[in-house]
Amino acid sequence: MHATGPDAGLTPSFRSPPHGCDSHFHVFGPAEKYADGSDLRYQPPLAPLADYLELHAALGLERMVFAQPSAYGLDNSCMLDAMREVGAARCRGVVDLDETTISRAELASMDRLGVRGIRVNVSPIKRHEAGLAERMAPRIERLGRLAEGLGWHLDFLTPGWLVTELMPTLLQLRVPYTIAHLGIYPAQDGAEQPGFQTFLDFVRNRTDRAWVKLTGAYRISQAPGLADVAPMARALFAAIPDRLIWGSDYPHLSFADRVGSIQLWNLLGEWAPDDAARRSILADNPARFFGF
Repeated sequence: MHATGPDAGLTPSFRSPPHGCDSHFHVFGPAEKYADGSDLRYQPPLAPLADYLELHAALGLERMVFAQPSAYGLDNSCMLDAMREVGAARCRGVVDLDETTISRAELASMDRLGVRGIRVNVSPIKRHEAGLAERMAPRIERLGRLAEGLGWHLDFLTPGWLVTELMPTLLQLRVPYTIAHLGIYPAQDGAEQPGFQTFLDFVRNRTDRAWVKLTGAYRISQAPGLADVAPMARALFAAIPDRLIWGSDYPHLSFADRVGSIQLWNLLGEWAPDDAARRSILADNPARFFGF
């Protein structure tokens, strides 16, 4: 793989352990085949599966978890087509759907392809909105019941303030769930900030159903080299080492000119400097969570 852009001149600082998994990334196909949704947060790039697989191989990974990007709305076809190509032995997927209209046949077809989760997706930069958590609760409860019947999980991408306000609802879920991007609490406020400390207490002491994705560090960082995220990552390592998973968040969308996948991989190597920690985060934990 010839690294370009922010990854130019970089090589992976370590190789994945056996059965390593990228637990969060996206693919985007040609616009004439896959139409964008109506609520665009960014201009979708062309990021086909073949390009991603080059990165996957360069890092020594064997497994992958596709995440439905917000740009495609409820149309999961681009991701599902890619999952068919990879095969369910090597991949899983997290879809976005309308739980009130989707058919049992559609759900069964997704399950056969390796879909194992449903996204709950709110813009990470959304400002505080009073009452939003309460308004979201009924749908989260419906999705939780649907996921429970399928043996799936829920996948939350929301700003940190909303993670905090959703905690009473999350505690009622009977299915496991992931929380993206280290909870999306601003790294510039430090690991001791009240919101992140509440989050740490929540995932460590109040529930064993919450798993945290070490993804999108650049979405919460303000420091050169993303250095301000390290204390938060290490606090999570100390709190729930058996419920952490890593994802590249490829292709980085509006951040693609500032951050690279190899850069983020090497950052994980700094956060988890020993083989045992890397094996847990990259292989053992995702195997348990996603059912590989």
